[in-house]
Amino acid sequence: MTAPAGLATTRGRRRAYWQSACCLALLLVAAYVARHHWPTVETGAVRLAVADQGWLLVGATAAVATWASSALAQQGAVPRRLPGGRLVAAQFAASAANHVLPAGLGAGAVNLRFLMRCGLPAGRAASALAVKATAGVVARGALIAALAAACPGLLHLPRVPAVACAAGLAALALLAVLPRTPLWPRCRRALRAVLADIRAVHAKPPRAAALWGGSLAFAALHSLVLIAVTQAVELPLSPLRVALLYLAASSAAALLPTPGGIGSLDAALAFALTVNGAPGAAAASAVLGYRLLTVWLPLVPGLLVLGVLMRRNAL
Repeated sequence: MTAPAGLATTRGRRRAYWQSACCLALLLVAAYVARHHWPTVETGAVRLAVADQGWLLVGATAAVATWASSALAQQGAVPRRLPGGRLVAAQFAASAANHVLPAGLGAGAVNLRFLMRCGLPAGRAASALAVKATAGVVARGALIAALAAACPGLLHLPRVPAVACAAGLAALALLAVLPRTPLWPRCRRALRAVLADIRAVHAKPPRAAALWGGSLAFAALHSLVLIAVTQAVELPLSPLRVALLYLAASSAAALLPTPGGIGSLDAALAFALTVNGAPGAAAASAVLGYRLLTVWLPLVPGLLVLGVLMRRNAL
């Protein structure tokens, strides 16, 4: 055996050991999460056992479709064609990782690694994620504006505290000073890269349609999951009001860096539903049902898919 061959074998063994360790760690995390949150899962299942199973099936179908819509949006953010099956699997794995790490770090890391494995340079992969995130924010804002017009008086602009005003002024001052700092050239290059990718995507109408269609569908399908659960538990709110409350509550919860919005979204969503006329028990059941369909049931399978993708060098 020559030296280069022996070195390659050693590297291959190290990679195999590293992948096996990562898979084992993911299995341990999955077991811990399932055991730690089992009372929540059990309580939600008991509460929903007497709910309308037809509506719950609609919610489960919408939850599964969110991964396909996320894959569609990610494909739309990349000019080159990505492998469809692995792309959907990566979104499923990313959604599970997003519930383990805070502030979307899990999903971002999985998607970044997946795009790099598909041949994109690190800078281009990061730009594609930025394009997708920007489209998601714009699509969510458009849905909130449309639903707010359809449900006038439901949302009220909150009073901005003095601390928030001071923080905003400090951010503006930082932006004013930034062009004079050594960091500005890097920020400018990153911004140019993102703008170049946006132009490249919109130069291809199918890619632009996938980006915006997938982004709108992702937010709408998550709203549909909650609508289906509220219908299943007979919560006395119209579907449009529920969708608007979900979009507003999830947007507010995104400001808190908790894993997958767990805790922050639950509190914001339950508060929004209760304030707008839903009984406390029904609101709690709706939030538990939404979490059961979008987090707890797919979490362990998603982590297992993540381990498989890592094992097959797809990540």
